[in-house]
Amino acid sequence: MQLFDYQSRTRFIAGIDAIDELGPLAREWACRRALVVSDAGVVAAGHTSRGLNSLQQAGLEIHCFDGVHENPTTEHVDAGTRVARDFAPDLLIGLGGGSSMDCAKGINFLLTNGGRMSDYWGVDKAALPMLPMIAVPTTAGTGSEAQSFALISDAETHVKMACGDAKAAFRAAILDPQLTVTQPHRVTALTGIDALSHAIESHVTTRRNPISTMFSREAFRLLATHLHIVLKSPEDLTARANMQLGACLAGLAIENSMLGATHALANPLTASFDLAHGEAIGIMLPHVIRFNASVAEVWYQELLHTVGDLIPESSAMSAAERLADFVSATVAAGGVCGRLQAAGITPQQLASLASAATSQWTGQFNPRPVNQAQFSQLYQQAL
Repeated sequence: MQLFDYQSRTRFIAGIDAIDELGPLAREWACRRALVVSDAGVVAAGHTSRGLNSLQQAGLEIHCFDGVHENPTTEHVDAGTRVARDFAPDLLIGLGGGSSMDCAKGINFLLTNGGRMSDYWGVDKAALPMLPMIAVPTTAGTGSEAQSFALISDAETHVKMACGDAKAAFRAAILDPQLTVTQPHRVTALTGIDALSHAIESHVTTRRNPISTMFSREAFRLLATHLHIVLKSPEDLTARANMQLGACLAGLAIENSMLGATHALANPLTASFDLAHGEAIGIMLPHVIRFNASVAEVWYQELLHTVGDLIPESSAMSAAERLADFVSATVAAGGVCGRLQAAGITPQQLASLASAATSQWTGQFNPRPVNQAQFSQLYQQAL
């Protein structure tokens, strides 16, 4: 058995209209000044104002920073930190997708511990206590609400920095499936593919353990079963709720076992070519599943067993092949690009991409060791 150390740091409140619990929850902790970190799309959808109203009704002073963009950078964190220093909150709230939640964590690092975001690249670099935080995810994707890591890109080098600390975990997360209904179809697909990859990758890493596999299996069951439903019927609240819970459980799986080669391959595509993270994941994941088959076949079979006839047994195909084909079909159903060339990547760019993938932290947890030459081969297969 792999050594593990598990402690649940986040309280989860889930259900329709759960966002209305935001204000009472903040008052429960005797908080008085809340900075809400969000983005323009979530504001336009009306979700931010609903959260702000709940906080106002509970008697809190509030301020909203909505300058977050997809794949948050050090510039976004720095801007939010300046706002936070002026406002002096005693509570931070990440209300939006993974970008808003990660930016809230980044602001918390700098506001409470000072310095620059790069100072916290790695694990447990914050010496001082951090402010309490609440996550209100509006997508079913990153699972950031369940993790103690913030993914922040350096604005100059575009390198994604994983900044993790137990103190950066959200004290509570509110899962309200109604908040995910307003997502555009493409966002639903991209975030759903990302969440699905989290369940698959976390299930087979070198750090997998009984806690992580419990989360990853149930996450896979929920996500694999319901992603196709929400793509066809976006108003289906039951499917939306199951997707949101599945993404959260996948986040808990990551927290306990990390990720693998797929994310190592995807991050340079996002950093260098501005490919959406979920799109990069969808392109690379089937090839990594097949690459890992020689060491992870039994674990892939365990995932397939959770969904029964959804991915039928086949005497002619391995579990890895069936799982890879299922992922490819899901990517296609979401209308997401499935090849690198279609995304504008040329053969001449693969060498630099492979070099960048080699430096990504998650690659070291892949169940099958992977080097630069193999990263290059995986990119070539996806071309």
